[in-house]
Amino acid sequence: MLTWAIVFLIVAIIAGFFGFGGVATAAAGMAKILFYIFILIFLIMLVLSFVGGAAAS
Repeated sequence: MLTWAIVFLIVAIIAGFFGFGGVATAAAGMAKILFYIFILIFLIMLVLSFVGGAAAS
């Protein structure tokens, strides 16, 4: 997930450099959405690891 966010970020930077504003905006938006989804999943897994780790001990 984080890899795709980085890919879209790079596409947005390259598209912005070459003057494709619409493509850059869309790619940056996708990168932002994927990054937030990644952070959400990371936090959920972090909480589950604390809960599961305490129950296993």
